[in-house]
Amino acid sequence: MYLILVYDISVERVNEVRNYLKQYLNWVQNSAFEGDVTDGEFQKIKIGLKRIIKEDEDSILFYKASSKKWVDKEAMGVEKGEVSSIV
Repeated sequence: MYLILVYDISVERVNEVRNYLKQYLNWVQNSAFEGDVTDGEFQKIKIGLKRIIKEDEDSILFYKASSKKWVDKEAMGVEKGEVSSIV
């Protein structure tokens, strides 16, 4: 699946969340990641984030599509992160 993830996380947890997500997704904006993941990876992402965030303070949104071809992305201005393959 193609996953777009955006978050609003308390500043003391931002670096930990960002570093965790870089294992699975491409960092494309300050609070946004995207990339192809399997269902298993998606479950791992959610489990790992639950360990890091405080659900009564932080917010994470997941946008899922069956593949990238179903996402029409348009950028304006400078793109902060280049989408590349994860090794």
